[in-house]
Amino acid sequence: MEDGGGVSKAVAVTACTTMALLYVAILYAPTLILRLSPPNSFETFLIRRFICAAVSSIVSVILCAFILPIKSWELSYVFGVYGIRSDHIWQAVVFPLSLTSLMYAGSLVLKSLSLLNSLNEHWNSLGDHASDCIKNVLQEFTGWMFSVASSVSAWRNYFVAPLTEELVFRACMIPLLLCGGFKTYTVIFFCPIFFSLAHLNHLLELYMQQNYSLLKACSIVGLQLGYTVIFGWYASFLFIRTGHLIAPLVAHIFCNIMGLPVMYSQRKGMVGVAFIAGMVGFVWLLFPVTSPDLYNGRTDYCRCWHRYCTRN
Repeated sequence: MEDGGGVSKAVAVTACTTMALLYVAILYAPTLILRLSPPNSFETFLIRRFICAAVSSIVSVILCAFILPIKSWELSYVFGVYGIRSDHIWQAVVFPLSLTSLMYAGSLVLKSLSLLNSLNEHWNSLGDHASDCIKNVLQEFTGWMFSVASSVSAWRNYFVAPLTEELVFRACMIPLLLCGGFKTYTVIFFCPIFFSLAHLNHLLELYMQQNYSLLKACSIVGLQLGYTVIFGWYASFLFIRTGHLIAPLVAHIFCNIMGLPVMYSQRKGMVGVAFIAGMVGFVWLLFPVTSPDLYNGRTDYCRCWHRYCTRN
């Protein structure tokens, strides 16, 4: 892809808006367009949405492929346009995941302290039977893993939603905006607006289906939109800097697992200290850990697949 790449800014923005609206609209297609009967269980409801999200993602990928000035239809090249690559993959997983975990230093310390307390309680209740204590902990962990693996909600939060959202809102939209001539950091701050648009449907669901007051629904969705915008900036930054889709994907999954970062705890002061230390470390390492040199081999005159790594 070259600078400006033959895609106008108007076409790029229109395509991104269309994909964002499609991602939301297709979720309601089974009942509003296909006139299918409402699902008889929450699991069926989510499975329908999984299928809709998959269809939306495939359509967006195809639409993007026809608009982008793709030079070669060789699979490795086309996948590379979307950041789906096998080279430097361990760096694209380990470094962004480690960087993201720094924002959750307070949360991780709190969870570790809770785990230690739980182990102490087991140990004290079982006396000298250390093997029984370890066995109980392993059984609890195994039970938790099975409950997560068999939960449709967990599949939505930790697999389907991160994968489809990153594919549409990062892998498809960012190349379009870059090829449309937008500057790199403009794309980083602009792209999450489309990501937020895809969450506005939650306002209607809270207000019309769950009977929340308009003020409460707006407050909840407003907080959610603020969080998605901030995460969207970070995910877009990761995608552009690394050229790997898996970088923002693992960060997305990790954030969904952890929830909002814990900044302090009234009973455990070290949680607040860990949070501050983690944020300082995150800011300090943000650019070094995402340096394009770590994720890309040398090509032509530029170091990364989108050819924008050295430009603003």
